[in-house]
Amino acid sequence: MILSNLSNCARLNSALCSGVGAWDADELDAVPGEEQSQRSTLSPTGHLVVAVCLGFIGTFGLVNNVLVLLLFCRYKMLRSPINLLLVNISVSDLLVCTLGTPFSFAASTQGRWLIGKGGCMWYGFANSLFGIVSLISLAVLSYERYSTMMTPTEADASDYRKISLGIALTWLYSLLWTLPPLFGWSKYGPEGPGTTCSVDWTAKTANSTSYIICLFIFCLIVPFLVIVFCYGKLLFAIRQVSGINASMSRKREQRVLFMVVVMVICYLMCWLPYGIMALLATFGPPGLVTPEASIIPSILAKTSTVINPIIYVFMNKQFYRCFQAFLNCAVPRRGSSVKSSSRVITKVFKGGPGAHRQNNLLFMVASLGQPPVTMPQLGPYTNINKPVAVSLVAHIDGC
Repeated sequence: MILSNLSNCARLNSALCSGVGAWDADELDAVPGEEQSQRSTLSPTGHLVVAVCLGFIGTFGLVNNVLVLLLFCRYKMLRSPINLLLVNISVSDLLVCTLGTPFSFAASTQGRWLIGKGGCMWYGFANSLFGIVSLISLAVLSYERYSTMMTPTEADASDYRKISLGIALTWLYSLLWTLPPLFGWSKYGPEGPGTTCSVDWTAKTANSTSYIICLFIFCLIVPFLVIVFCYGKLLFAIRQVSGINASMSRKREQRVLFMVVVMVICYLMCWLPYGIMALLATFGPPGLVTPEASIIPSILAKTSTVINPIIYVFMNKQFYRCFQAFLNCAVPRRGSSVKSSSRVITKVFKGGPGAHRQNNLLFMVASLGQPPVTMPQLGPYTNINKPVAVSLVAHIDGC
């Protein structure tokens, strides 16, 4: 097996042959000679381009996520339950930038994997774990906003139990799907040109294929459907209040729609190419996904560590005001009277005994940092069998 790999390597230039030299005899046995030679086809210029991209992603991802944690620790006004969930996303992205990206960056600068088979398994496990934590946290965030919008009572801004449970479940759920390859259900190994490691997408066994199908469904498709459903319901709720204040509602609707579209597009841009590449490598003929093609989806997936803080944090009014205050060494100014992004203000006027249950509420107002709709006064001729108004503030981007 080793002689076969060396003969394949002899047909390549010396810079590319170094990629095979990074693996010892046992590791070469674990990677067939034909596949290893395919992983070494990326040119030195290609490795340099990949290294530059990874350096950019690692640097800006590190800066963005560290800044989020600094703001959260420094400003007490940011310490609300939903912001804790945003911090969890930043922590998982920060761990990718510190425990994953540096190794693939160093490997790309040398054109070969540098820390052996054990390091490859660690890299594949750690990056998969932190990436799935980030994905599931985005789904939990969307569900929290949806459930906050639908609850008929005021949320307790000091109650961290539900959010803490949600964060714990994201990590347990991610471990549930990233530990199996360490125990025989699929495996972690070299990916693309051999400078990164992930789940072995190219294995054609039933063991590996079943794991990849489950991973694709439960860690990519399900979170995406949750996000689309929850934000879709929120947009629908905003549309229902257009009769109360058309101009204000239209402005809010456009703003929420813009944010939702950006969230969904960025989610798909970062993760859909990687998912498609994995499926093509799993079910397509051997060699269908070339090393050059496979490295692009991998880089796009890593860009989520840069994009997530920008979309979910710096587009957040609370965080943005604190960021401005941090740069100016000033005290952050207050926005509206709503104190946290998970605060809910609900006023319900129930109808008479003959009113239908669904008519007890006149839907909700999803406020984007503005005061809730003023409740109309009950006049002497008000029809009590119809709902008068309900104002529910479920912040998308903070107060």
